[in-house]
Amino acid sequence: MTHPKDTMPAPATTASQPELAAKTPHHVPLVELTRDGLVESIHYGSLIALTADNSTALEAGEPDAPMYPRSSLKPLQAVALLKAGLDIPQNLLALTAASHSGAQMHRSGAEEILKLHGLNESNLGNSTDLPYGVAEREEWLRAGNGPTQIAQNCSGKHASMTAVCVINGWPVEGYLHPEHPLQVLVRETITELTGEEAAAVSTDGCGTPLFAHSLHGMARAYGRIAAADENTNEGKVAHAMRRFPEMVAGEGRDVTALMRAVPGLLAKDGFEGLQLVGLPDGTGVAVKISDGGDRARMPVTVEVLRRLGVDGGSLDTLQSPPVLGGGLPVGEIRAAHIFSN
Repeated sequence: MTHPKDTMPAPATTASQPELAAKTPHHVPLVELTRDGLVESIHYGSLIALTADNSTALEAGEPDAPMYPRSSLKPLQAVALLKAGLDIPQNLLALTAASHSGAQMHRSGAEEILKLHGLNESNLGNSTDLPYGVAEREEWLRAGNGPTQIAQNCSGKHASMTAVCVINGWPVEGYLHPEHPLQVLVRETITELTGEEAAAVSTDGCGTPLFAHSLHGMARAYGRIAAADENTNEGKVAHAMRRFPEMVAGEGRDVTALMRAVPGLLAKDGFEGLQLVGLPDGTGVAVKISDGGDRARMPVTVEVLRRLGVDGGSLDTLQSPPVLGGGLPVGEIRAAHIFSN
C-alpha cells in the first residue's frame, strides 16, 4: 500500500521553534531507588493534581512547561472520534483509547473495528511492531510472527481513525496528516479539553500528529473526562475504559491494575514516563518522569493518590517490586522526600 507519510508533507516540529527546543523544564526529584538504606538512583520529573474547580491540590517541578503527552492523549483523541460519529461497542471504544499489549483480544478487536467499516489492515497508517506486552510478544514470536500494524500497541486507535474517515466520507489515505479533517478535529478537541493551544506539533511513534501541552492542561482534561456524564462523549470514553480496563492496557499491566483497584478511577500511561489519572470527582493528576523511566511512573502516582485521600488499602497491590540483592529484598523504589510529612 502507499503509506500516508509517503504522500503528505511532514508536520511542523520544534526545529522551527528554538525557544521551545532549548528550554529545559525545572524538574525535581520525584522517585528514589534505595539499596540497604543508600539512595542509589533518582528519577526527576514534574507533576500536578488539580481539583474540579481547577485549584492546585499538589504540584512539583514545572507542571506548566510544554511536553509531549504521547499515548496519554488517546482518551482525548477518542472523544474527538465520537464527535465525528464513531459508534462501536464499549470494549472496542476502550481499545480505541489503548496502548494495548497485543493479546489476541486486542488484535481481534482492531480487526473488528476495521471490518465493521469495510476496511482491513492495509488501510492502516501506523508503524509496524511486535506486541508490547512481554508475554504476548514471546507468544507471538514463538508462533513465527514478525512486526505488523495490527500487533502494534496503537492499532485500536488507528482502526477507529480510519473508520471515522469512512463514516464522514473523508479520504482514508493521508488520515495522519495534521491538516486532514480528522486531525483538525482531534486538535480542536484536545485544545478544548486541556484549555490550551498546542505549544508545538510533532509526530508520535505510531505516526499520529502529536501536540505539546502542559501537565496542567492534561490534568484538567482527565478530570473533565473522568467526571463527565455517561451520555456525553467524554463520559462514554471514561465509562468504556473503566468497564474494560484490560482493553486499555492488558493483563499484568499497571494501568489495568490501577483502574481495577480504585472504582471510578481513569488511568492512561504514555511513553517517556507519562502517567495520567482522572477521579470521578473531577480531580486530575498528571505525572512526567523527566528521563522517561517507566519504573518511576507508578510509585509517585500512587503516593499522589494517597495524598489526595484515595483509599490506601486499594493501592497496596500497586506497590513496586522490591530492589533485590542476591535474590533477597534490600531496597525499594519510593516517592522522594518532597512528599515527606
